[in-house]
Amino acid sequence: MALWGPDSSGPCSRGPLEEAGAAAEEREAPAAEAAAAVAVPLDEEEDDGRGLLRWDGFSAWLHCVCVVGFDLELGQAVEVIYPQHSKLTDKEKTNICYLSFPDSNSGCLGDTQFCFRFRQSSGRRVSLHCFLDQFDKDLPVYLKKDPAYFYGYVYFRQVRDKTLKRGYFQKSLVLISKLPYIHFFHTVLKQIAPEYFEKSKPYLEAACNDVDRWPAPVPGKTLYLPIMGVVMKVRIPTCHDKPGTTQIVQADTHISVVLSTVHEVDLFRCFFPVFFHSQMLWELVLLGEPLVVMAPSPSESSETVLALVNCISPLKYFSDFRPYFTIHDSEFKEYTTRTQAPPSVILGVTNPFFAKTLQHWPHIIRIGDLKPAGEIPKQVKVKKLKNLKTLDSKPGVYTSYKPYLNRDEEIIKQLQKGVQQKRPSEAQSVILRRYFLELTQSFIIPLERYVASLMPLQKSISPWKSPPQLRQFLPEEFMKTLEKTGPQLTSRIKGDWIGLYRHFLKSPNFDGWFKTRRKEMTQKLEALHLEALCKEDLLLWTQKHTEVETVDLVLKLKSKLLQADREHLPVKPETMEKLRGHIDAIILALPEDLQSILLKTSMT
Repeated sequence: MALWGPDSSGPCSRGPLEEAGAAAEEREAPAAEAAAAVAVPLDEEEDDGRGLLRWDGFSAWLHCVCVVGFDLELGQAVEVIYPQHSKLTDKEKTNICYLSFPDSNSGCLGDTQFCFRFRQSSGRRVSLHCFLDQFDKDLPVYLKKDPAYFYGYVYFRQVRDKTLKRGYFQKSLVLISKLPYIHFFHTVLKQIAPEYFEKSKPYLEAACNDVDRWPAPVPGKTLYLPIMGVVMKVRIPTCHDKPGTTQIVQADTHISVVLSTVHEVDLFRCFFPVFFHSQMLWELVLLGEPLVVMAPSPSESSETVLALVNCISPLKYFSDFRPYFTIHDSEFKEYTTRTQAPPSVILGVTNPFFAKTLQHWPHIIRIGDLKPAGEIPKQVKVKKLKNLKTLDSKPGVYTSYKPYLNRDEEIIKQLQKGVQQKRPSEAQSVILRRYFLELTQSFIIPLERYVASLMPLQKSISPWKSPPQLRQFLPEEFMKTLEKTGPQLTSRIKGDWIGLYRHFLKSPNFDGWFKTRRKEMTQKLEALHLEALCKEDLLLWTQKHTEVETVDLVLKLKSKLLQADREHLPVKPETMEKLRGHIDAIILALPEDLQSILLKTSMT
């Protein structure tokens, strides 16, 4: 007899790394001691005595560090990659080269920091020593890494140098990582890049060695991260944090740098040039509309794109976004073709060439300098796209989009008052971030409530049958719930909320959000199924069934436990232990020949 339907567990490309994780937790040395770390030659790969291979700690934070210089004959070229065994394909190197330098038309003298994001080459083998998968499950959805993309964090220096043929020193120090910790990595670069440009290779070796000694990036823990004589104190958010709250990291006397956030950008500074249209831009991002940000430099373009992606938090933006995009990007043709509608992507560009190439895009934001003036910005009107044909078009939002919601005048007055009173940009950002959060939560709560109703009742879960399926999401059924439990309960904003929902349900953001919620709920059903099995007297059950059926039960239970481990199912540790006890008791009650076979299978 079949105890339950086909097992849903399948092969998984990654398994838990409990031993590595435990070792990682023991790695935190006192900050002062860690800051005095001495560099070790980069090619060593032996076990370091902490149960970790050389560079495992580094790999938890960074894929590699690159130095990109300018060669008169070759143009941009990757001069250095650390650690030396780091793997980058030729395509990835080419992307890093072009994305690490401001566009030739952007006059960036001095030091410039920005961020880019690029596609990882297909077929890359995932490192078995990487801890990121282990901690990903505890991160908020918008901070989870995307396996298909790398982030590049750039510190670019361009200064006059008469000793060089070109007349300028031009070099970028670039951190390549899977982690979207924008503010954190920009802070790291501020600590090491200026010194590196003065001291060169030995300094970079020492800095990489410091990173390799860092504790793993565990969400929710206060981390002390020494880097070249200074110590940074940070806390990575968890999925259990209340949205919109920042866990205060207290300053310590021996800590040089305390970060209040690892990922957030200065939201108000980025939205300042167009803050009259903040709510409309929130709608465009929510709906996954094609957006291009035309800015004077990579700093402005990357910060604005990241602020846009961040404005629908805690929802994750599921489409592609490129904080800095150039004509040399490997996806340039894909994203600029006129043979089809523009894709769902947010691009940040600086080259005036894009004003012509992308003028068929439906939504374009042109921004000037991001430094807020001490006066209230003029109300920039939304302009029709036909006005963008000239390269010197004025800053503004160019779109024919008609917002679904009425504009909230209160937030505009509040921010205007803040400018008049010279309220700090940080405080203005808090106000704007809270406004976006309330807007997003008002929008998403009715969807969450409806999706929760698709969950089967717990009493329908039988230990001897497959877990029941979720009910289907029916758009019209959802729309009917809005009359009584819609966003009007939590938001003062009026408008065509129904139209906004209908548009959203066809967007990549809804698709990504619903797939994530469906997976979470399916895993919850699997966990409840395991708990139901635990409550049964399985040994008594085996006494009433054949050996074949008993062996089948043991194999299925083992498969369930393996699935729970691999997929990080929300199962209590005591439930897992109890189920292992059931399995052991059943095996011991079987004949010795079957015992040895089943014990062998448990060891493989």
